[in-house]
Amino acid sequence: LTPQLEGSLAGGSDAWRRLLLSGSDTWGGNGVRADLNVTHSGGYRDDMAYDRVSGTVRWDAYLPANATLRTTATYSAIDQTDGSTVPTSDYQSGSPVNYNPISFRRVNAFRLVSAFERPFSAGVLSLTPYVRHNTMEILPSWMLSYDPVVYTSGHNSAGLLAKLRYDLPFWEAKVIGGVDLEYSPGFREENVIAVTKTGAMYGSYTEGARIYDYDVAFRGASPYLQADLTPLARLGVSLGVRYDHVGYDYDTHLEPLATGRWRRPADTQVRYDHLSPKLGATYELGRALNLFGSYRHGFRAPSEGQLFRQGSSINGPDLKPVRADSWEAGARGSAGPLSYEASAYRMDVRDDILTYQVPAGTGFNRVNVNAGHTRHAGVELALGVELFAGLRLDGSYSNAVQRYLEWTPSTTESYDGKRIESAPRVLANTRLSWTPRFAPDARVGAEWVRVGSYFLDPANTHTYPGHDLFNLRLNVPVTRTVELDGRITNLFDTRYADSATYDRFLGEQFMPGAPRSLNLAVQYRWQR
Repeated sequence: LTPQLEGSLAGGSDAWRRLLLSGSDTWGGNGVRADLNVTHSGGYRDDMAYDRVSGTVRWDAYLPANATLRTTATYSAIDQTDGSTVPTSDYQSGSPVNYNPISFRRVNAFRLVSAFERPFSAGVLSLTPYVRHNTMEILPSWMLSYDPVVYTSGHNSAGLLAKLRYDLPFWEAKVIGGVDLEYSPGFREENVIAVTKTGAMYGSYTEGARIYDYDVAFRGASPYLQADLTPLARLGVSLGVRYDHVGYDYDTHLEPLATGRWRRPADTQVRYDHLSPKLGATYELGRALNLFGSYRHGFRAPSEGQLFRQGSSINGPDLKPVRADSWEAGARGSAGPLSYEASAYRMDVRDDILTYQVPAGTGFNRVNVNAGHTRHAGVELALGVELFAGLRLDGSYSNAVQRYLEWTPSTTESYDGKRIESAPRVLANTRLSWTPRFAPDARVGAEWVRVGSYFLDPANTHTYPGHDLFNLRLNVPVTRTVELDGRITNLFDTRYADSATYDRFLGEQFMPGAPRSLNLAVQYRWQR
């Protein structure tokens, strides 16, 4: 391969600007690629700027015995001001006001990973060690109304993903065994803040007492075993099992507290052990029809914030892990210009970690609790068809019902049988793309995005009606090395919410979505 250089300069509505640079070269058995992304947005609402600088360097090396080594280093720095939710009056009027201009999120993230792979006569050995360093300073906008704080958190990580694939001489069988290892020591330093307001606008803040100051280390060892085989000519079977042994070592630098708004657990260790099986099968009747089905059991340990940033929760480190059982069955295939996939699924989640609001004086606190049992069931459809040469239609559709089967967060409230809030029943996406014969490298596309209605609260007393958005995209090569790319999002300037909620203290709250915006980019490619 020869040296290559790519660059893209883009700009658009709301002071959005982006510079992308990429370069690559090869020599001998080595290849190197570097990427740079510099992005700025002024935000489509007041005081909602976003800045990002990120870079990636990747080195690929071909080693003796057909082995390969792919090493990637990435770094990202993000500085962002969050937008506030707004009441119904501001949402309906389309006001650009942001009531939380003092909020911020500053992230620095570095990751170095090296993937070694060596084939041998009966399989492949893969070893992927990695290290990470992440820090985040944040004044959370969503906590200003009930628990205003500012905190810094971070962690360093070292891990290894080790995998061995062994091919057996019967049933086209492949056995994969491996283990995921990780050690991540981290910290959290958090201070309460006193905020000043003019009306509903947060204007400034001063830091007060430190309420959390702790170190916490995550440890995990997860061995697994999987077998893929074809016992019959058209039948494929996959079965596997994973064992998770994970946990945290927590050490607080402040006195433990068992009461109040900012409870602090004493030094402790938390461990979770869990066995997770899975089973899947496919049966190929022909090119036009392929049947599939699967069962999976999932497991997720609580996060360190849910466990040790206890707040008003009475359980804290006693939170249970989340367990899920999911079933799926469907069919996929293609016939001529038509391709399709249809599936039905059901997932039962037990001990899901949910947030519940409790009164606290003139306001409220939010506490984390394990819900008893939730169910998520639905159908998903995907369809693609070439209408005629150069014109293609693709669509996806999901219809799901998500319910609390068992959740009684207090002696006076039960949400058993209620629909889960913020979960639209219908999600759909339709895309029409055209490649004109007179310009085979050009692309014209139109997209329709449908988000259906959903409840705003677990009691199912308030509803968001859903929305429809339309987007356009045009990609036109100007020369062999220069390309123009244009996008119009929210073509009809529809008023919609990225998210919406309701609670007994603040009423209906909306996170307004972006108005119509136009973005243009010029891309240059050079190859020697």
